[in-house]
Amino acid sequence: MAVEGYRSLRELVLPLGRLTVVTGANGTGKSGVYRALRLLAECALGGAVGAVAREGGLRSTLWAGPEHGTRRRDGAAQGTVRTRPVALRLGFASPDDLGYAVDLGLPKDGGSAFLLDPEIKVETIWSGPMLRPATTLAERRGPAVRVRDDEGDWQAVGGRLRPYDSMLSEVVDPTGAPEIVAVRERLRGWRFYDHLRTDADAPARQVRVGTRTTALAHDGGDLAAALETARDAGRGDEIDEYVDRAFPGARAVVRAHDGRFALELHRASLLRPLDAAELSDGTLRYLLWVAALLTPRPPELLVLNEPETSLHPDVLAALAQLVRRASRDSQVVVVTHSDELASALRADARDGLGRDDVHDVELRLENGETVVAGREGPLDQPAWHWPSR
Repeated sequence: MAVEGYRSLRELVLPLGRLTVVTGANGTGKSGVYRALRLLAECALGGAVGAVAREGGLRSTLWAGPEHGTRRRDGAAQGTVRTRPVALRLGFASPDDLGYAVDLGLPKDGGSAFLLDPEIKVETIWSGPMLRPATTLAERRGPAVRVRDDEGDWQAVGGRLRPYDSMLSEVVDPTGAPEIVAVRERLRGWRFYDHLRTDADAPARQVRVGTRTTALAHDGGDLAAALETARDAGRGDEIDEYVDRAFPGARAVVRAHDGRFALELHRASLLRPLDAAELSDGTLRYLLWVAALLTPRPPELLVLNEPETSLHPDVLAALAQLVRRASRDSQVVVVTHSDELASALRADARDGLGRDDVHDVELRLENGETVVAGREGPLDQPAWHWPSR
């Protein structure tokens, strides 16, 4: 993934492994990495512009330092004359698949009241790890979209787009623009989990109507249905195994009555099961992670933000094993504050993941800018090319 101009991420390129563990002190940009990936996914849903506006608009989300960073030894910012347009850029690429990049910029002054809404200036889709003219398959500049046909010639598609609409959400032509459709479906399949609710009024504690649920909702409200769907799809033994690893002798059971599903936790030391309303925040949160990570329909990319929240350190080893199991089916990114969880995720557990499959990314803040620990300079950063406006 690559980010430019987003909060403290002035210019950052991160290689992602089968399992990527992102660590760092407070304020080093971990949340920025999570939000940047989520903004990328929002492009496929037509929500990237709105998401930036909700954060205060482009002026609030942009890198706040000098255009080329702060190079003074005392760390004091020194203003300079800007040489490039104001831009927030996001992108991803794969060695043997399609890549995508989007360039968001300031709106033209047209007297509109929507001054916080950024405009999409450029979007590009290419094949392979690096954007080059020869590998470009589709591009959007201003309102116009064009794609390459079977002969390699450019063909206009999709009509004229509005500045706040992405070509991913607006161009729906699997025959004339298959690459755009492929990237859209890929991004729509990414899953993000952040701040799963475990408070007294959390939806996961309620008895609810259950339907087949192949992906846990972002608030965890369909926990019982998600667990039962996974069990029905043949993952019951895994559910029992990972619940027992965290809580020895315990078993999560879903009770169905008249189509309404209720979650119960059976423990050998108790005479009756505990229902979801009785569970501690940490116990409920771990069960939410079991449902999210043992999904019967694994996503291509799964991003977890601070999954250790509310969990006792004794449970982190079981959580790490659960995450490592999920990374055999999905590419997983974990953003964490916990050294214990990070260490457990890196451990060589002989579970099908090799050391090369786990990427450890430690972020640091230098002169207000997020950098990766261990990189001596720009040449240590993986190569990346942005589309020009």
